[in-house]
Amino acid sequence: MALIQCNFFSEVLGLSTSMTVILPQQTRNQIGMNNKKFGDKHPTLYLLHGLSDDDSIWLRRTSIERYVAEIGIAVVMPQVHLSFYTDMSHGNRYWTFINEELPQIARSFFPLSDAREDNFVAGLSMGGYGAMKLALRRPDQYAAAASLSGALDIANGRLRGDHPLIFDQIFGNQDIHGTDDDLLWLLQQSDQSDGPKPLLYQCCGTEDFLYDDNQAFREACSRTNHHLTYEEESGSHEWGYWDAKIQNVLKWLPLRTAYDKS
Repeated sequence: MALIQCNFFSEVLGLSTSMTVILPQQTRNQIGMNNKKFGDKHPTLYLLHGLSDDDSIWLRRTSIERYVAEIGIAVVMPQVHLSFYTDMSHGNRYWTFINEELPQIARSFFPLSDAREDNFVAGLSMGGYGAMKLALRRPDQYAAAASLSGALDIANGRLRGDHPLIFDQIFGNQDIHGTDDDLLWLLQQSDQSDGPKPLLYQCCGTEDFLYDDNQAFREACSRTNHHLTYEEESGSHEWGYWDAKIQNVLKWLPLRTAYDKS
């Protein structure tokens, strides 16, 4: 695999930012690795970070590079700071960046497929929220989305109570219910649409402080026609859990390659 630390300028954000990228590389003599590459345009997983992290965190806390080596999939990990993947009330336009600009820039730099069936998004905590929001608002772009311990019901206000300054900066004083930032509302809107519906994956540990939010999302999803793969067991909000679960996500992805998921 090739690992690229990419610094670039964002017109949307009006500043220099970064993304960490893993690209497939076919190798025969690399000891301890079984790297694969399928075609000239790589299927791509956009892998999103949590509230206190940055674009380097998945690489530092998990073995994501090793896990994707034999799958032949590219991984794009962007930097979005404390934004909840949102056009902030008092801050920058991170939704526009992640939704519109980032895929265009990444594809201009690297040989990434732009086909819907080759594009997926996943994330943990705040990134789980961002992944579901991307897939539900842009089902034309993403075939599947995965949330690991995601903050999936922020409209209920529990997280705002824990982080009032952050949430006021992001969402202002508005009620999120029934807006494009409310995932439960987006599930309903997506269900009523005639367009394609992304496959959804969700997991959360039973001791996680976001467990109730995950149950609310799961229940809301059960009232729609979305196909949700759900997993839970004992676990909390920590990297040992996410390192294990991202491997399940990679096996679950509906890849068009010759990857054997057995």
